[in-house]
Amino acid sequence: MSASSHSTYDVCLQSLSANLTADEQQTQMLRCISNTIDETRSGVDAFYLIYAASLVFFMQAGFAMVCAGSVRLKNLQNTMLKNLLDACGAALGFYTVGYAFAWGSTDPGANGNDGTNDQLTFAGLSNFFLSDLDRKAFWLFQFSFAATSATIVAGALAERSQMLAYLLYSTMLTAFVYPIVVHSIWTDAGFLSSFTANPLLGIGVIDYAGSLVVHVTGGQTALIAAYVLGARKGRFNEVDGRRIVRDFPGHSIALKMLGVFILWFGWYGFNAGSVYYITIKSNSVLAQNALVNTTLSAAAGCISALLAKAWLSERITGEATFSLTDALWGCLSGLVSVTGGCAVMRSWSSIVVGLISGLIYLWGSSVLVKLRVDDAVDAIPIHLCSGVWGALSVGLFAVPEYLQLLHPGVTAAGWFYNVNDGRLLACQVIGVLFVIGWVTVLMLPFFGLLHYLGWLRADGLDEIVGLDISYHGSSMPVDYNTADDNGSHDQYVAEHRQRRQQQREENQKRGTLRRRMLFLDLSSSKSDHRRPTRQQDGGGNIIGIEEAATEMFYSEN
Repeated sequence: MSASSHSTYDVCLQSLSANLTADEQQTQMLRCISNTIDETRSGVDAFYLIYAASLVFFMQAGFAMVCAGSVRLKNLQNTMLKNLLDACGAALGFYTVGYAFAWGSTDPGANGNDGTNDQLTFAGLSNFFLSDLDRKAFWLFQFSFAATSATIVAGALAERSQMLAYLLYSTMLTAFVYPIVVHSIWTDAGFLSSFTANPLLGIGVIDYAGSLVVHVTGGQTALIAAYVLGARKGRFNEVDGRRIVRDFPGHSIALKMLGVFILWFGWYGFNAGSVYYITIKSNSVLAQNALVNTTLSAAAGCISALLAKAWLSERITGEATFSLTDALWGCLSGLVSVTGGCAVMRSWSSIVVGLISGLIYLWGSSVLVKLRVDDAVDAIPIHLCSGVWGALSVGLFAVPEYLQLLHPGVTAAGWFYNVNDGRLLACQVIGVLFVIGWVTVLMLPFFGLLHYLGWLRADGLDEIVGLDISYHGSSMPVDYNTADDNGSHDQYVAEHRQRRQQQREENQKRGTLRRRMLFLDLSSSKSDHRRPTRQQDGGGNIIGIEEAATEMFYSEN
């Protein structure tokens, strides 16, 4: 069979009815071709979104490699498992209620850009457990964004937090906190959205792919969690009244490099995929512009952080040193900062945004050290500080013609293009304040409660010997170049093993005691249909079954 027999024209021609007039056949032919084109476009859009979602989810591997390279060898397995739990908790939370709170009862994408909805809501109230949701590819894409926001927090808490805390916070963040931010800014029913009929200040908040929605949400959560959790043991000390800051270098710079390149690659799906519908001509223009600007900002951020840190080291020590880690983190800062406006900026603007983001990262990292907030992977300056700058940069550099493609109802532009109109910049400031305030109001009490219940921080001895040994029974040899105390580490490990052995013996005793109690209870029930609750001990005193079992157990042991 020839290929031409499968063409749209031939298929539609064969479907024509011979009983119709020529005009009716022509009308039916055009309708058939139109329907076929619509089906093809729908399939292309679905594939594009699935491909973009796959790239974004692959960023989880990048985050895992960044965290793995940034922690000490004794915490490697624990860090990897926690990154996995982030994705798992996000999947369950966003499936059950997260997507519904974020996108329920809204019309995302092409139809949501017309700005006709004047009914504002605090959260979505449909599509719980994905009920009545036809566009499953869109859920997959949005889930990968939610998982990214949750994973940002993982690195900031590395090497000192409990397993349960990770699963709880990732579910909480993706099930409720993050979805409300999404609903408020990205949907056509959000009070800050530019897609509504009456947007804020006539414009609304512009956050194309999530500098604000994703990265500031995750970064602010990381700041709160790191503050409540406290620093790693030995990170900040005082000797003779002087503050001593001790670096805990990760065990593999190669894994850091691999992770950053994976993240950079996945970011193309993150930013280009945010158009949702690639078959719309204006969206293809925006996607291409987003990809170019993403590349340029990442490169500029890397160069900016590298050279600035070299200049600072030369001023302090007299010798310039080029830090690979700072270059990598500067690259990520450039990616984060351009995410909010990559589709609506010119290329030179994205370079400026990246250059400034590299400097902001260095500033944010130094401020954290001064405040004695311990962030193992610098997630807070990368995502929170650079994310805030990225949101504000939209209010400065957004180009009118690109804004018209993204938001047809928006007539404003960045402040640099119209110094007499600062409405867009004002909307961006309001959006930043809302996200930081919303996350703080919910997550500060949440982490405070975890800390109060003792579910947040790992035991001090567990932290010293390494969470791999404490939680996973690892026998991996410790990398003494990254140990807390080279001379005493073996002593801590021996003490930890002794305590664990004592705990096992106590647990065995409790298990034996419970079995004795059950045996006495069953024996009493067999001898009498009633369940006696009192017995006599050796001295003739009346005691309960629990006391009798305890006395029997300890007399035998």
